[in-house]
Amino acid sequence: MRTHFCGLVTEAQLDSEVTLCGWVNRRRDHGGVIFIDLRDHEGVVQVVFDPDRAEMFARAEQVRSEYVLRVTGRVRRRPEGTTNPELNTGAVEVLGLDLEVLNAARTPPFPLDDEDVGEETRLRYRYIDLRRPVMQERLRLRARVTRSLRRFLDDTGFVDIETPMLTKATPEGARDYLVPSRTHPGHFFALPQSPQLFKQLLMIGGMDRYYQITRCFRDEDLRADRQPEFTQLDIEMAFVDEADVMALNERLIRTMFRDVLGVELPDPFPRMTHAEAMARFGSDRPDLRIPLEFTDLTERMRDVEFKVFNAPANDPEGRVAALRLPGGGTLSRKEIDDYTRFVGRFGARGLAYIKVNRVADGVAGLQSPILKFLPDEVALEILERTGAEDGDLIFFGADKANVVNESLGALRVQLGHDRGLVAEGWAPLWVIDFPMFEWDAKEGRFYALHHPFTAPAVPDAEVLRADPRAALSRAYDMVLNGTEVGGGSIRIHRPEMQRAAFDLLGIGEAEAAEKFGFLLDALTQGAPPHGGIAFGLDRLVMLMAGAGSIRDVMAFPKTQSAACPLTDAPAPVGDVQLRELGIRLRAQPPAS
Repeated sequence: MRTHFCGLVTEAQLDSEVTLCGWVNRRRDHGGVIFIDLRDHEGVVQVVFDPDRAEMFARAEQVRSEYVLRVTGRVRRRPEGTTNPELNTGAVEVLGLDLEVLNAARTPPFPLDDEDVGEETRLRYRYIDLRRPVMQERLRLRARVTRSLRRFLDDTGFVDIETPMLTKATPEGARDYLVPSRTHPGHFFALPQSPQLFKQLLMIGGMDRYYQITRCFRDEDLRADRQPEFTQLDIEMAFVDEADVMALNERLIRTMFRDVLGVELPDPFPRMTHAEAMARFGSDRPDLRIPLEFTDLTERMRDVEFKVFNAPANDPEGRVAALRLPGGGTLSRKEIDDYTRFVGRFGARGLAYIKVNRVADGVAGLQSPILKFLPDEVALEILERTGAEDGDLIFFGADKANVVNESLGALRVQLGHDRGLVAEGWAPLWVIDFPMFEWDAKEGRFYALHHPFTAPAVPDAEVLRADPRAALSRAYDMVLNGTEVGGGSIRIHRPEMQRAAFDLLGIGEAEAAEKFGFLLDALTQGAPPHGGIAFGLDRLVMLMAGAGSIRDVMAFPKTQSAACPLTDAPAPVGDVQLRELGIRLRAQPPAS
C-alpha cells in the first residue's frame, strides 16, 4: 500500500513519486492551500494540496485529525524560509496528487500533544495514547533492550526455556493470583510470582545456563514501579559462586547500555555491603548520584540529657543520625516545616535541625531550638563530625533505626532533587552481604530478607541454627540511580541446609513437604551449586527512558487499583462459568 514511511521522506526522494500511509497529525488551510501533516511510526511529513486539483482538494477539505489516509504525491523542496530543521523530513514536502481516506475518525478524546491528560483517560484510550511519539519511542526502546539482552545471553551459552504459568501456590512474600481448576474441583492453580523453583529444577536437571524473559504476577499494593503483572529477565547458572554471577551480569548490563543508549557504564561496578549502605544512606538501594550522607551519632547521644536523642540512643533498636545539607541555611521556616511533614509520612515524629551561620563563632554561630538541650561540647562535636561549614543546615533523625533510616533516607533523596544536587549520568552499584533473616518482633518470628531458597554465608546448617540473627546471606542486588533493578543469590543446594532455613522461618516439616516437597526431593538427587538473578525489565526500561512510572513503558498496564480502564478488567463472570468451576459468590453487604 505504500512505497515509503512518512518520517523517512527526505531530499533523497526529490522529484520522485511516493505513496504514503498514516494518520493526520494536523490539517491547516492557508490561503486556499491545504497542508496535512501525515504521521506514521517513523515520523511526520508535510503534504500539500493545491486547489487546481479540485477533486483531491475537496477530499482534503473533509479530512480531520486522526483520519487514516493513503496519499500519492511528488516530493519537492520546501520554499525558502519554511524548512524545519527539527524534522528529518523538514527540508521537503509532498505535493498531493491522489488522496484516499482509508478510515475516518471521530474527534479524539484528547489531543496527542496535550501533556496534561489524566492517566485514567490515557489508559482508557490507550490505543490513542500509543500514537504519541514519546510512547512509540519508549516501546521501541523496550524492544531494543530485550533484543540486546537476548543476543548477549544467546552468545554466552544460555538456553531460553519457558516455565509454567499455571503452577502451585507457594508462600513467597506476596499474595498469589489464583486460577480455579474446572477439571479438579476445589483445587487452584497459582500464577507464578517468579520462576524461582522451576529455574532451580532446571539446574538440577543439568541445563547449566538458563534464561527467559517472562511474565510474573503478584497481588500486592501498587506504586509507581509495581504492577500486578510485570516482566522479568530471569537467569540461572550452575557451578558458580557470587563472583561468577555478578561478573557476567555486569557485562550483560554494560553491553546493553552500550548497544541501546551508547553509554559506557563503570567497569567494574562498585560494591557496598548492606550494613554500610544502611549506615551511610539509610537505604539498601542508595542513589549514589546524591552527595549527601548520614553521620551516625548514636553512641555520642547516650549520655546527653536531651530525651529526644538519648532515649533512642539507649534503645538497642534505636538510632540517632545527622544529615548535613550544604547551603541549607537558606531554607525558610516554612520549607523546614514542609520537610517535617514529609518525614512524618515515614513514621518520624519530628525533624530537629541546626542552622550553621558561622562555624568560627562556635555555639554562638548556631541557630536551633534544640541547642538549649545540648552541651556546648556536643554541639561542637556534631559540627566537626558532620564537616559542617558556614551556611549549612544539619537535620537529625532519632527513633527506631528503621524509622530513622526510612525517614532520613527519603529526606536525603528529596533534598537531592529539590536542591539540584543529583549528578547527571548513571550510578550502578552492587549491594552485598545482606542479613539472612529479619526479625518481626510483633509476630515473634524470622522472615527471609530475600526468599527462603537463598543460601546463607555459613559453612553448615548447625552454624545457621546456632545464631540466625548474625547470619549473612549470599545475596546480591544491582542498584541503578537509587532503584533496585535486579536481585539474586546463590541458592541452597543441600537438603539439610534447606530444612534448617525452613525451620528458622517457621515452615514445619509437613508444610514444607506440602508446599515444596518436589524441590526438597530434587535436592536429594544430586543438586549442583547454582545461583542466578532476576532483573525487573520494566524498571530498567523506565530508567533508561526517563519515565516516571513503569506504566509508561508497558503497552497495556493496569491502574494503581490493578484495573484496566480499556477492557474493564477485572469483570464479573456469569453463573454458568462459576458453576462449572464449583464457585459460589458470597453475598456482599449493602453499601453504608
